[in-house]
Amino acid sequence: MKNLFFKFIITLVSGLLLQNVVLAGEIKFVQVTDPHFSITNPYSEEVLRKTVEDINKLEGVSFVAFTGDNIDKPQPEELAAFVRIVNKLNVPYYLVIGNHDVFKTNGLSKEEYFEVVKENNFLYRYKTPNYVFKKGEFVFIVVDGAKEVIPGNVGYYKEETLAWLEKNLKKYHKKQVIILQHFPLVEPRESRSHRTYQKEKYLELLKKYPNVKAVISGHYHLNNEKMQDGIYHISSPSLLVQPNQYKIIDIVSTKGFSTMIYTQLRDVNVE
Repeated sequence: MKNLFFKFIITLVSGLLLQNVVLAGEIKFVQVTDPHFSITNPYSEEVLRKTVEDINKLEGVSFVAFTGDNIDKPQPEELAAFVRIVNKLNVPYYLVIGNHDVFKTNGLSKEEYFEVVKENNFLYRYKTPNYVFKKGEFVFIVVDGAKEVIPGNVGYYKEETLAWLEKNLKKYHKKQVIILQHFPLVEPRESRSHRTYQKEKYLELLKKYPNVKAVISGHYHLNNEKMQDGIYHISSPSLLVQPNQYKIIDIVSTKGFSTMIYTQLRDVNVE
């Protein structure tokens, strides 16, 4: 009887320990990309509102990442209206700048972009387009490739941006890193107009850091996922383009096993 009791206790403790190992490295979040919100386009507003409502129905979501082209025209009033809608999310959100989001000489530089966000959401703490946030066992790095002086469809990750990225990859080399950006490094299709300039430098940098598990982007309005050099490159379709979709991403890390990444496109019902 005593032996059976001890076996029960050992089994129970082992099960709890195993459960903790599995759950310690798991996170679920949402990627919304290229919503191209505009106050002059009622359909874009309806899609965004319905998306926020739909995300709020999901269980277990840690945060939402908007990976660029959040607004269609780089103007403060457009961004303010966008922020007021996404403020209704039940979870935190993080913003990536796309090529439609900023135009310095048109009234919305990158600095001004985050000032407008802060004015409409005092809880938003980031002031620069490159930043880091942590969730459990994972580190998320937002990397900016947009041009604010002469905006265009070609992404460009500057030398100083890559230097900043490497500094943080070294700092968090013992953590699992997920990179969020607008312009993909592994493009869904060949395009001279939408390519990422000198992406080879960026890709070579990533080879030095096997703790980078995924690079998540948008820009092409296409769904594409590819494993390259041990990194899962995820591109997602535009929220505004029918069928209106966003992506749910689950990352599961278990000690002794490869990190598993599961994605699911979810339709937004817009009548």
